[in-house]
Amino acid sequence: MPIVDDRPPSDGGGSKLWGILKLPFRSSRNTTPHTSTLSSSYQIERSHAHKKNEKYSSSSTTSVSSLVRSLLPTRRRLRLDPRNKLYFPYEPGKQVQSAIKIKNTSKSHTAFKFQTTAPKSCFMRPPGAILAPGETIIATVFKFVEPPENNEKPTDTKRKVKFKIMSLKVKGVIDYIPELFDEQKDLVAVEQILQVVFLDVTRPSPALEKLKRQLAEAEAALETRKKPPEDTGPKVVGDGLVIDEWKERRERYLARQQVEGEDSI
Repeated sequence: MPIVDDRPPSDGGGSKLWGILKLPFRSSRNTTPHTSTLSSSYQIERSHAHKKNEKYSSSSTTSVSSLVRSLLPTRRRLRLDPRNKLYFPYEPGKQVQSAIKIKNTSKSHTAFKFQTTAPKSCFMRPPGAILAPGETIIATVFKFVEPPENNEKPTDTKRKVKFKIMSLKVKGVIDYIPELFDEQKDLVAVEQILQVVFLDVTRPSPALEKLKRQLAEAEAALETRKKPPEDTGPKVVGDGLVIDEWKERRERYLARQQVEGEDSI
């Protein structure tokens, strides 16, 4: 009995099977460039995200440090006397004076600067300076006291005018210029805001007596600074002739000998 082979022809079935088997390999080869492209894009995006995170982290750190600095109490470099007030004699229509002692209590050279809300009627002497560690200066503040208007009281006037003292750490001995505070704004510290207090000149008080003493000290210090420095070196006379102490004594001795010789003749 003849045997009938129901299997499909080997060529057709084998080719289909081979095609099915080859399909995954062919698709894997075809997707390799696409996969590498996706990998490169992922790496680029990851790099951008990392840089963005670094930038955000840096700005976040800066903002946090700024916030911490603002919350911390300001470290004082100067000691003021009076600490938070400026006392003026109340004399309407006149220019009056106040004084404040400023001492550098830090371990470095420190510049200070005055500011006022009424620059047209007030000025300071000196308006600023650089103090060495431990150095003290008495600054004088001049103010024109305007006559009261509409029954205005001195207590109303003093609220209008305020003074501010700022400090800045500097490196070594340098010349003071106001621009120092503009160039280093981030390092400037507000030492104190001073309130104006008027004193009745007709009534003696400890504050008025202290003000008079400080003004006298400030005036004496100013006169001392005006004096030329003493010359401790040899004196120079004529065309560069240097006469020291020994030569002066010798000339006096020879002159005395000459006078005695003439007397004996």
